[in-house]
Amino acid sequence: MTIVCFLSGSGTNYQRIVERDPNQNYLVFTNRPGCEGSIKAKSNGHAVLELSHIPYFKGAREKYGGSIPRNCPERELFERDIWRLVENNLHAKPDLVCLAGYDLVFTDQTIDRYPSKIVNVHPGDTTKGYVGLHWIPTAMAILAGDDEIRSTLFVADRGLDTGPVLVQSRPIQIFQTLGASGPNDLHKVMVYAKTHSITTYKAFNETAGVEHKDSLKRICEHLQNVLKEQGDWEIYPFAVHDLIAHGRVAVDGRTIYVDGKSLPPYGYRLDKKT
Repeated sequence: MTIVCFLSGSGTNYQRIVERDPNQNYLVFTNRPGCEGSIKAKSNGHAVLELSHIPYFKGAREKYGGSIPRNCPERELFERDIWRLVENNLHAKPDLVCLAGYDLVFTDQTIDRYPSKIVNVHPGDTTKGYVGLHWIPTAMAILAGDDEIRSTLFVADRGLDTGPVLVQSRPIQIFQTLGASGPNDLHKVMVYAKTHSITTYKAFNETAGVEHKDSLKRICEHLQNVLKEQGDWEIYPFAVHDLIAHGRVAVDGRTIYVDGKSLPPYGYRLDKKT
């Protein structure tokens, strides 16, 4: 397979994918030239394409009054130039695109250009709506009263972390995973949430004070690090090499099939093998 990995930072997801099977044809793209991930890729002998988004987005935040719209002309132009670089280098379209810690969202034109060929991993259960940046999905799970968290690998669609799920990790038990001081922070947060009838991160963030916010952040950062190692780094190589590369996956709309069998909404769970 020809696999293009998009990354913006350390490249740990890319590295785990390569370690599982270094014999695929890899190409790496980064929007942050010189980042740690691009250095790793070069040391692996993989071609690296670097194109900064900054010149393309210059003045865009001011133009749009804050965040840059997903399908604005600036993003579309940037992506057209990316794919020109990628496809000229490969002399073809890639078989698979892996978002491996890429910090920009794709526009609809890219999703439509590579239907069902773009996959992404997320440190939370997207089927429960636990989405957001960094440790926020874990905070959502805790405040909802969940006992466990999972990583999710999905096929990208036009939404943000809304694509059909291919694989979910084994569950990480929240209480058992916390260190010595973790249960105290967790108890503090849960007592506050129960007292104020809070079940969502949005409500917690709007009402909690600094002490409780710091406690929740400490808990979630620790859990996220564990989930990355035991979740993301396990399901990404598995999905790419054990499922997709072996031709075991088919996608029809929002239904994903593995070995001809349609998957449930939560996808192929490693702890259940279904």
